[in-house]
Amino acid sequence: MKVAVVGASGAVGQEFLKVLEERNFPLDELVLFGSARSAGNVYTFKGKQITVKELQHNDDFKDIDIALTSAGGGISKDYADTITKHGAVMIDNSSAFRMDADVPLVVPEVNAEDCKDRPRNIIANPNCTTIQMVVALKALENLSHIKRVHISSYQSASGAGASGMEELLQQVKDFAAGNDLTVDKFAHQLLFNVIPHVDVFTDNGYTKEEMKMYNETKKIMHSDIEVSATTVRVPVMRAHSEAIWAETESPVTPEAFKAECEKTEGITVMDKPEENEYPLPLHLAGSDDVFVGRIRKDISNPNGIAFWCVADQIKKGAALNAVQIAEYMIKEGLVK
Repeated sequence: MKVAVVGASGAVGQEFLKVLEERNFPLDELVLFGSARSAGNVYTFKGKQITVKELQHNDDFKDIDIALTSAGGGISKDYADTITKHGAVMIDNSSAFRMDADVPLVVPEVNAEDCKDRPRNIIANPNCTTIQMVVALKALENLSHIKRVHISSYQSASGAGASGMEELLQQVKDFAAGNDLTVDKFAHQLLFNVIPHVDVFTDNGYTKEEMKMYNETKKIMHSDIEVSATTVRVPVMRAHSEAIWAETESPVTPEAFKAECEKTEGITVMDKPEENEYPLPLHLAGSDDVFVGRIRKDISNPNGIAFWCVADQIKKGAALNAVQIAEYMIKEGLVK
């Protein structure tokens, strides 16, 4: 099993290396690719030093079985044929192919079997906010069909990559030193602030991030579910949080939903409000699961349920989800 990581020097690329090692992924050789600027960087994997190769249009992927790519949508589109032409399966973390009809969009806990139909040998990793939401929604869908969802996200600086985290940290340092704060990565100062603006605005007043949640949820869940999202950037370093209100066709009790979450793969329930226990991004950065709490009846809707969920969007929202896709494909004999 020969695996490639494309975009090895980025935040998600580095997380790929951690996750592959943590899970003892069954590979015989790991090859790292990056831009001309990243080529030559050396990273350690299982005690072995691996040098990043420059991504080029050549036959470097001839013997690759699985390519985990996170180098941006433009690079993914430009290099998709180069990566897949010799049979490699491309599991892509960008938004380049997510809504293409001939590319499966997969969250293994929800729709792993979609991996079996991949005409272009490309599988798309969903948006991070969508991933954690649909893992939780799948548990609710098991109890009653979900008609609509309202969701407000509280997204950490790391959702904007390593540079987003660096900007928030630099703002903390500059504030403590009494210096002017630099604003570059985000539309406004993030420190001591919340910004109801993730990605660019579209003509309907929603941002692209919000529309990703609307469109991707339907595709992943094979459902007519309606989603209305407000995505917000908050001064948290890592892990996204979401407040979710869902309306089902028939009533679902909080107790039934909690029990379903507890037996659902990929979910950890933290729901003891009387003890101030609920998911917090501060404590859950670096975790694998989607954490669900504050489960309660929506008092404004007899068929409504409300809950809170937190997940590490670099891990479960990106690298881990892609590696889980690869693990499923090996388990099912979809890649040799």
